[in-house]
Amino acid sequence: MRVIITGGTGSLGSRLANSLVQDGHEVVVLSRNPQKHQGDQPAGIRLLQWDAQTAEGWASAADGAAAIVNFAGENLAGEGFLPDRWTHEKKRKIRESRLNAGRAVVQAVEAASQKPGLVVQASAVGYYGPCGDEIVTEETPPGNDFLATLCVEWEASTAPVEKMGVRQVIVRTGLVLDRHNGPLPRMLLPYKLFAGGPYGSGRQWWPWVHPADEIGAIRFLMATETATGPYNLTAPNPVTNREFGRVLGRVLGRPSWLPVPAFAMRLLVGETATVALDGQRAISKRLQELGYTFQFSELEAALRDLLR
Repeated sequence: MRVIITGGTGSLGSRLANSLVQDGHEVVVLSRNPQKHQGDQPAGIRLLQWDAQTAEGWASAADGAAAIVNFAGENLAGEGFLPDRWTHEKKRKIRESRLNAGRAVVQAVEAASQKPGLVVQASAVGYYGPCGDEIVTEETPPGNDFLATLCVEWEASTAPVEKMGVRQVIVRTGLVLDRHNGPLPRMLLPYKLFAGGPYGSGRQWWPWVHPADEIGAIRFLMATETATGPYNLTAPNPVTNREFGRVLGRVLGRPSWLPVPAFAMRLLVGETATVALDGQRAISKRLQELGYTFQFSELEAALRDLLR
């Protein structure tokens, strides 16, 4: 089958592309700069240039494709050790990059004489906003902060494909435990310096997921024709930030004793700190009911696998 991935040169997109290629599927990765990534791609992955705003130049690949997976979007926190501040301009880029990519996917589906079978739309558990200790499932209504509003619009950006007879699956992802990307590498250095500890109160919930389950769940949803609508992609056992730190310290053989005050984090990176200081006790209710079995349901086993 042919699968098109927007944002396919990022960490998550690359993992999915490699997984599909290893099983003999045809993968088309859309990139604004395919020459830059040409040498990074394994055999079987075809790079196509796109402008991240329209279907120009790649719509023909969508004709008869099995699926389009839409991961494209400006990185929320940036690539540096310290997260980027959410300035007005940064928020604009975050929002427009996601909505433009969604509209491009819809354009490609509209142009296809043989419609793709599925659109997988990325989202995040930030959809629910800060929820305290409340257990959050896919039935929980959206929040009203920046991330929640963004997720609502992001999910809606590809919703028109359903009226064209195309199945839409929305994956609301939690904290992906990537050894080299995202928040985990930012946490490792303080622990290695014996200065790790909770963020703020430490009581906020962190819904996490191992990359193997992120990809496994997405492929499971792609293959399950009855799967439609939103699914929380989080391990069955979320933990508080304080417990996350304790487990990380135990895995690294380091203490978890030095808290980072919330006011200091907000002073340093502004509103971006809400990603770490607020949380959702999100569980993957619909995914488990559908029959997906997690490879890593406990945090310690997941971290030991990643950090061994």
